[in-house]
Amino acid sequence: MNFWHNIKGPNFSLAPMEDVTDTSFREIVLKTMQDGKLNLLFSEFTSVEGMTHPVGHEKVKHRLRINDSEKELLKQKNVKLIAQIWGKDPEKYYKTAQYIAQETDFDGIDINMGCPVKNVVKNGCCSALIAQPELAKEIILATKEATNLPLSVKTRIGFKEVVTESWISHLLGMPIDALTIHGRIQKQMSDGLADWNEIAKGAQLRNELAPQIKIIGNGDVESYADGLQKIAQHGLDGVMIGRGIFKNPWFFNPDKETISTEEKLALLKEHTRVFEATWGRDKNFAILRRFFKIYTNEFKGASALRNELMSTSNAEEVYQALEQFSVNSEQ
Repeated sequence: MNFWHNIKGPNFSLAPMEDVTDTSFREIVLKTMQDGKLNLLFSEFTSVEGMTHPVGHEKVKHRLRINDSEKELLKQKNVKLIAQIWGKDPEKYYKTAQYIAQETDFDGIDINMGCPVKNVVKNGCCSALIAQPELAKEIILATKEATNLPLSVKTRIGFKEVVTESWISHLLGMPIDALTIHGRIQKQMSDGLADWNEIAKGAQLRNELAPQIKIIGNGDVESYADGLQKIAQHGLDGVMIGRGIFKNPWFFNPDKETISTEEKLALLKEHTRVFEATWGRDKNFAILRRFFKIYTNEFKGASALRNELMSTSNAEEVYQALEQFSVNSEQ
């Protein structure tokens, strides 16, 4: 069964993000979500070049790691997990897609045709594919040929300029199950506001050309309610959340209107525990520090605690900082 066609009602997903959506953070999001409010999770960006390289494979495959504890939560919460891959060689997409289907427990594959980072684009990958529609087609067909896993694409409304009609129409002619449209061109990076009128144009093109393909909007979704409003207003099947999760780790629990200091710090401690248990010394602890700001805000002493946490170099130091903050708060 193709999960894209079995999601009831509007779907919500957490965007693939570099050094963010690893198995440890995905587990935290699953623990904070309200049942039925999150449908799809994505891996970090995974390079097909690295995955098919004799040496690089071992350095890259950690991006596709799924902890047993995450697997259990995915099953309990009925959330699907999708591997996002990127590159420019169709043959390497084919081999990577086969690996994902045969060696991992991902439910689907997503092709990155939207990342705007300059050094990636310079190599002809991700959003650079918007300017190479025939290569994009070859990549999709090669990935589709490799596996029966559901296939989706994440892209933007243009490269140097808006080309929604021609580019989205091209993708809608491909054998994909879903298309996520970010409402900016590559040149904008994350600047300015996402153009939801262009995303709506993509949905209208879908209605005319390929009614079976799901259209997901992405860009500046501020809250769960905002997501529902954008879905209804623009004729979409769902929305994808990116930076919004950094403003509120309980984004997918919209009924939780107030979050206590104790809850925030307990979640920070749990995230630290899961990260440490997952990666140990295999990943730089500094990666975890970027998350501390999402847990340490809007309470007395938050700024000082955040500064203290940013100087930590291991889980034990985080626990000590939290314990000392608790002691000081009680005095």
